[in-house]
Amino acid sequence: MATAGLFMVIEGSTLAALSWMLKPLFDKVFVDGDASAIWWVGGAILSLFVIRAVTLIINRSLLTRVAMKTSTSMQSDLLAHVLTLDGPFFQSNPPGALIERVQGDTIAVQGVWQLLISGIGRDAVALASLFGVALAIDPGWTLTALIGAPLLILPSHAVQRYIRRKTSHVRGEAAKRATRLDEIFHGITAVKLNRMEGYQLSRFRQIVDRIVRAEVKTSASRATIPALIDIVTGLGFFGVLLLAGPEITRGERSVGEFMSFFTAMSLAFQPLRRLGDMAGTWQIAAASLERLYRLFDTRPAISSATDPVTAPPADTGIRFEDVRLSYGENPVLRGLSFMAEPGKTTAIVGPSGAGKSTVFNLLTRMVDPEAGRIEIGGVAIGAFDLAALRDLFSVVTQDATLFDETIRENVLLGRSDVPEETLRAALDAAHVSAFAETLPDGLDTPAGPRGSGLSGGQRQRVAIARALLRNAPILLMDEATSALDAASEALVQDALDRLSKGRTTLVIAHRLATVRGADKIVVMDRGEVVEEGTHDTLLARNGLYAGLCRLQFSDGRSGEESDR
Repeated sequence: MATAGLFMVIEGSTLAALSWMLKPLFDKVFVDGDASAIWWVGGAILSLFVIRAVTLIINRSLLTRVAMKTSTSMQSDLLAHVLTLDGPFFQSNPPGALIERVQGDTIAVQGVWQLLISGIGRDAVALASLFGVALAIDPGWTLTALIGAPLLILPSHAVQRYIRRKTSHVRGEAAKRATRLDEIFHGITAVKLNRMEGYQLSRFRQIVDRIVRAEVKTSASRATIPALIDIVTGLGFFGVLLLAGPEITRGERSVGEFMSFFTAMSLAFQPLRRLGDMAGTWQIAAASLERLYRLFDTRPAISSATDPVTAPPADTGIRFEDVRLSYGENPVLRGLSFMAEPGKTTAIVGPSGAGKSTVFNLLTRMVDPEAGRIEIGGVAIGAFDLAALRDLFSVVTQDATLFDETIRENVLLGRSDVPEETLRAALDAAHVSAFAETLPDGLDTPAGPRGSGLSGGQRQRVAIARALLRNAPILLMDEATSALDAASEALVQDALDRLSKGRTTLVIAHRLATVRGADKIVVMDRGEVVEEGTHDTLLARNGLYAGLCRLQFSDGRSGEESDR
């Protein structure tokens, strides 16, 4: 920035030198007819243009480097900060809005350094040096040219406030646009099957129309300051002509002096306009900076304890004790209490809305309870270092999250310390090797956006291989086979059985046939435990679990027979 500023100062100073050289050009060459002066005056003017050309290339390159490195560093820092935030933040801020913050707002700020260095280093220096030339020729003419400048103060202040307000509105609408696009492309299958193309296009057009209207108003406002400068400059020139014209005709002033003054003021016109427009540009950047600062100031509600436990617990038994949680006014858990024995499988079942998935979110501290206690190995989960706590879990859900990378990268998740034989063992155990060998590039085949290049069963097997490689002592499974066909389910279930061996396993299940062999079944309803026991015990009790079985099968016994 300092080097670019230095070259900007040199570039800006050449304008004053150029206007000063017009005095000997007119007086010595054109008026006095001194032919020898053509060479040194012309050579000096040519040198000034060469200097301007060289400095322009250098400072443009330096400024682009500064602007790009600044914005990309800000994007990286902002993403790093956002990744520290917790679940509630992402529930209230859709992906599209966050993309616009990380990308759109930082790009809007990208030109700030170039703007400031250009304005201060080039335009301000050029303006000051040109006014210096004008003052040196005639202070009276200079003051006359600036007579209307005070008229700019109040309008400029009002316009800047309006630009900042409108820009904040535009950035908000841009976030809505990004969110709408994210939802359309993410749900493209539903859009097409429900013939929602026209409806979604209409909603998108409403957003972009609002952006267009706001941008036009902002652009018109930005043009107001340079336009006022044009008017004030015109008044000044007219005043100078009225004052200088008689002096030149009487011979009190030379033509060269007037041309040098006129050129200096003319050359000052463009830097003055750019500096006037810079105020509007700064307001646009400042609006984005405010949004970025607000995001940087957001702090996660969930963090590690002051003196956290980093060592793994003595065992992986899980205990919930009178745990309560509400989302707004809606109570989700109402005194949840149960125990999951270490090394055994505990299934959590119940009707929709019973709070089953919330159990996983609480265990991994995606959310914290309002009351009650959750322990792993006798240690409250809040006492653990957050990273150490999450290292205890492997998670396999019905919607396996895959990234637009190769199958290998989706299994490794950035790890570079995994021996090839360990990776192969996990792939074989999860039945990934069986289908990977049939793909064109094997494990290096791209999975596609959100894993769209693979079938549901293949995505699940990749997720299981990932969990096997993670080798965490606690396994959380949420309906891992619910959306699969019979053949895929058999392979995935076999892989899950291998994965759960020797681990404390919690399974959320709606299909009760999949949890019949669990060591314990916890039945939840309306945020609390209503029954506990084995499959046979709960059937014999003829309570809620038995009722749920009858809904899925003709009766409890036929459910057992269908399992067999």
